[in-house]
Amino acid sequence: MTVRALLGSARVYAIPMRTRFRGIALREGIVLSGPAGWGEFCPFAEYGVAEAASWLATAVEAATVGWPDPVRDRVPVNCIVPAVEPEQAARIVRGSGCRTAKVKVADHATSLGEDVARVEAVRDALGPVGRIRVDANAAWDADTAVAALAALSTAAGGLEYAEQPCRTLDELAGVRRRVDVPIAADESIRRSADPLRVSLAEAADVAVIKCTPLGGVRRALRVAEATGLPCVVSSALETSVGLAAEVALAGALPDLGFACGLDTLSLLDGDLVAEPLRPRDGWIAVPRTPPAPAPELLDRYEPADWGRRRWWLGRLEQAAARLPA
Repeated sequence: MTVRALLGSARVYAIPMRTRFRGIALREGIVLSGPAGWGEFCPFAEYGVAEAASWLATAVEAATVGWPDPVRDRVPVNCIVPAVEPEQAARIVRGSGCRTAKVKVADHATSLGEDVARVEAVRDALGPVGRIRVDANAAWDADTAVAALAALSTAAGGLEYAEQPCRTLDELAGVRRRVDVPIAADESIRRSADPLRVSLAEAADVAVIKCTPLGGVRRALRVAEATGLPCVVSSALETSVGLAAEVALAGALPDLGFACGLDTLSLLDGDLVAEPLRPRDGWIAVPRTPPAPAPELLDRYEPADWGRRRWWLGRLEQAAARLPA
């Protein structure tokens, strides 16, 4: 089945976020169907056409050929704590059933005091054994990162790792030499011009792999191998349709030493499938095929604004033009 043939099945969605995350309050994208099931195309608005084409390649893989066979039936996940007040952070952790928490930090320029209080609340909720990781989404410069990670590690009683504290690989390498906290690379991999050739040897201890922006499960497996580092699989804030591909990647990864960042449906105020792909007791089952969206949910979450639907369909066309016919 050609990429062009898939486009006729496209349905645009817009689902509100429970809490602003990555600066957005509405998650938008497209789902489309093919002979192997459904795929999802949901690049963030700031991404250009070349990056968006990789996101479409992931949807095409899911809809036309499916995924490799898994080597495990379920994967452990971390709960996600957005930039919320400490009391809410603690409630999220206690209600999740997870033993690892990923805490968003660096939400704004003067957030460190709030971040420390949030991490302290997460530690109290997890108890002394649970693991805490923080994600700054490349918001800090090197000096700020060093100071912030010292404070956050103290608040956590030790951090499992810090995800993408700075933007560039040189900055990550510099921070890594100055702190005791392991460093994980995310944007440095998925936003690289050539993720298969990016060198993380001096810059990171852990590689965060997301198949949705990398072009599919198979390509993400090759990227994971090329990093030469322990890998953690994370979501790109998809609905259950696209999230299933990330879980399939985690299920197929030869070694999985970390809880995965796949509990992201907790951030959305809705979903496209009747039975969302959520964890139970800190684990999520590995699907063999993508879940199909429910027609009534496709209708419910279709944007009322035709102009917005047209914008997304135009973006889909542009991305499709970059892929082999």
